[in-house]
Amino acid sequence: MIGNRDQRNLFFERLVSVRAHWLKRSACYQQDLLRLFRFFIPQGSRVLEVGCGLGHLLKGLEPTGGLGVDACAGMIKEANQTFPELRWKQADIECDAIKEKPFDYIVMSNLLGLLGDVQSTLGNVYDIADDQTRIIVSYYSRFWQPVLKIAERIGLKMPEPVQNWLSLEDIINLFELSGYEVLRTGRRMLLPVNIPLVSWMVNTLIAKLPLVNRFCLTTYLVARKRPACRRDCSVSVIIPTKDEAGNILNAVERLPMLGTHTEIIFVDGDSKDGTLGQIKKAMDSYPEKDIKFFTQSGAGKGNAVFEGFDRANGDLLMILDSDLAVAPEELVKFYEPFAEGRAEFLNGCRLIYPMQDAAMRYLNLMANHFFALAFSMILGFRIKDTLCGTKVISREAYERLNANRYFFGNLDPFGDFDLILGAVRLNLKMLDVPVHYRARKYGEIKISRFSDGLFLLRMLKKAYTRFQVR
Repeated sequence: MIGNRDQRNLFFERLVSVRAHWLKRSACYQQDLLRLFRFFIPQGSRVLEVGCGLGHLLKGLEPTGGLGVDACAGMIKEANQTFPELRWKQADIECDAIKEKPFDYIVMSNLLGLLGDVQSTLGNVYDIADDQTRIIVSYYSRFWQPVLKIAERIGLKMPEPVQNWLSLEDIINLFELSGYEVLRTGRRMLLPVNIPLVSWMVNTLIAKLPLVNRFCLTTYLVARKRPACRRDCSVSVIIPTKDEAGNILNAVERLPMLGTHTEIIFVDGDSKDGTLGQIKKAMDSYPEKDIKFFTQSGAGKGNAVFEGFDRANGDLLMILDSDLAVAPEELVKFYEPFAEGRAEFLNGCRLIYPMQDAAMRYLNLMANHFFALAFSMILGFRIKDTLCGTKVISREAYERLNANRYFFGNLDPFGDFDLILGAVRLNLKMLDVPVHYRARKYGEIKISRFSDGLFLLRMLKKAYTRFQVR
C-alpha cells in the first residue's frame, strides 16, 4: 500500500520545478506514449486526463473539450500557466468527485501504480463516464520494476514514490470488479531511448513478436462501462446489388423483421439484368415492408455500402450481400448481441461451420485464412474472417468511423477493411458471429482471385503502416 495521500502529494510538489527537465530527458518514451494515445483518440475529442501532471500529454491530444485533473496544486498551477487554452483542476480522484461530463475519452497515464485504492478510483471514474466513453490506461510493466528502480538511483529517471506494481491481469480484474468491460489490451516499447534506426527496428518490429512482446515497458488497456440494460432499436438492412435480379424477391421474402422497425435499402450498381425491375416488383408485392432503392453514384461495393448507410434511417446498420450466400434469416443473430449491449460492431464469420459445396473455392478459402491471421497480428486483435460481407454497426458508431476514414486513405472498394480498421481504432466492442456459407443460386461471382488478392496485399501494407504505432 502506498503511503497517505498527503505524503504522496508533498512528494510531487517537490518535483514541480524539475518535472519539465525529466520530461525532456525521457522524450523518446513520452513521444511514444503520445503516439499511442493519439492513435486511439481522434483530434477534437472531449478528453479528461486524470493525473495530468504538467499537462503535456493532454495538450498533445489536441482536444476540443480538454480538462486536466491532478491532486498536486503545483502541477496544476504550472499547467495552467503553460497551456491556458485548456482547463485545469486540482482534485484527488481517489476521494474527490468530478462533476463535469460527458467525455469521449478518460485518460490515465502511469497513474494506477500511484493510487492507494485503485478500485475506489475506478468507481469515481465510472460516475464520470457515459455509455460511449472510453477509458484508456497506460502503465509500466511489472517486469521493468528493477530496471526502473536502478535508473532512478543512478539519475537516469525521475524519482517516484513507492508504487503498486500491478500485472496486466491485476488491472483487468480491477476494471471488471469496478463495472467495466475491457475492450483492448496491449504492450509496446522495448527500448525507451532514441538510438537512430535501432530504436525504430526494436520498438516497431521486434517488440510485436508474440513472446518478446511480454517484456515491453508499456502496458495499455482500453475499457468501457458494462452495458446495464437491453436497448431495442430500428434497423436498416443495406443490400448492394449488381446483376442480381434472381435474388431480389427471395431476399425480401426471407428477410426477418428486426427490432422496432426494419428498413430495406437496395443500392444498385448499374445492373443490366433487370435487377431494378425486380426491386420495384418487390415493393409492389410487399407494400407493408419499408423498401427503398437508389443507384449508387460511384463504383464498387464499398461505395454502395457507405452511400446506403448515409441514406439509412435505422439506429442499427446491417449489410446483407445480395448473393444470399449468408441467409437473410441469420441477421437475427446479429441483432440480439447489439440489443443486449454485448457488442458495438459485429462481423460475420464463414470459417467456423462447414461450407456448402462450391460456396468458396479452395484458393479463396486459403486466402481468407491467411489474411485473417495477418490482419489479426497487425491489429493486435483477433478477427477470424475479414472478408465476410455481413457486418453490423450502430449509426452513432458509423458516423464517428466515417468522420475518420481519411486515416486509412481511400483504397478499399469492398468496404470491409474501412469498417474493420475504423472499428478497431475507435475501440468498438467487436464480436465475430458464425454464419453458414452457401453457394449462390443465381448470378456470377464478382471477385477475382488474383487482382483482388493483390489489392488485399496493398490493404495489408496500409494497415501495417497505420497500426505500427499502436
